[in-house]
Amino acid sequence: MQTIILEVTFKGTNFTKNRLPIAEYEHCLFEGCDFSNGLLNNQTFTECEFVDCNLSSANIVNTSFNEVKFSHCKLMGLAFNSCNSFLMNFSFFDCNLSYSNFAHLKMIGQAFYDCNLSEVEFSNTNLSKALFDTCSLERTIFFGTNLEKADFSSATNFSLDPENNRMTGAIFSKEGLAGLLLKHKLKILP
Repeated sequence: MQTIILEVTFKGTNFTKNRLPIAEYEHCLFEGCDFSNGLLNNQTFTECEFVDCNLSSANIVNTSFNEVKFSHCKLMGLAFNSCNSFLMNFSFFDCNLSYSNFAHLKMIGQAFYDCNLSEVEFSNTNLSKALFDTCSLERTIFFGTNLEKADFSSATNFSLDPENNRMTGAIFSKEGLAGLLLKHKLKILP
């Protein structure tokens, strides 16, 4: 049985060489910590918050994220698809998630606020009712993705193929409609 760590604040700690001890972390705050290229596998985080942290390229295999908030974090190249998906629930505010992988996950109602989602993999992901609020989606991959009722009204730089994704009820702004027609190589004038 894992150790349970409750309501502890970790501030400015470098976990790149020495890993965070394997435990169940509940109601903990990680502020300004560096986990880049480190080991976060087999951890359990419940109702925790990561603020101004760098988790880029960390190993998160079999890690559980349940009601976890990421704010102003660098989360580049994370394989979220390797996490424990049971009770997976997180929120992202002003985060860089470039090159991360969410393929084959169930993320109904997932919200991304002011995030860079460049070259993120969402193939075969259930993102129905998801919100991409002021997010950049340059070269992000959507293939076989459920985007029903997803909100892209303030998202930018996306390219979606309606023929390869489920998109009934998805929301777009007039300015974003070009991202649905990119594969046809049309010239759209203002």
